[in-house]
Amino acid sequence: MSSRRSRSRQAATGVSRNISDDQINELVSKLQELLPELRRSRSRSDKVLSTFFFYFSFSLSRVLQETCNYIRSLHRDVDDLSERLSELLATTDGPQAAMIRSLLSQ
Repeated sequence: MSSRRSRSRQAATGVSRNISDDQINELVSKLQELLPELRRSRSRSDKVLSTFFFYFSFSLSRVLQETCNYIRSLHRDVDDLSERLSELLATTDGPQAAMIRSLLSQ
């Protein structure tokens, strides 16, 4: 199974490179630091967890789930802001509105 996963990873990236467990752990930790929800709830014991398997299996799924949630939230924010900006531009006329429209069309 892992060789199949490795081959599919190589095919997807076009690169034959193995990522070690430590590198995956480091990437998950970096991702975890970027997510507001996990940054707030991360306890001190999580930082000093010594058993990689437990940390990896529990944290990775949580980090990936929170990443998906955060990306969805960002998409909703972008959609809402886009809609608000469109409404404002539709009711506004003048040199500033023209400048904003030209910037958005680039």
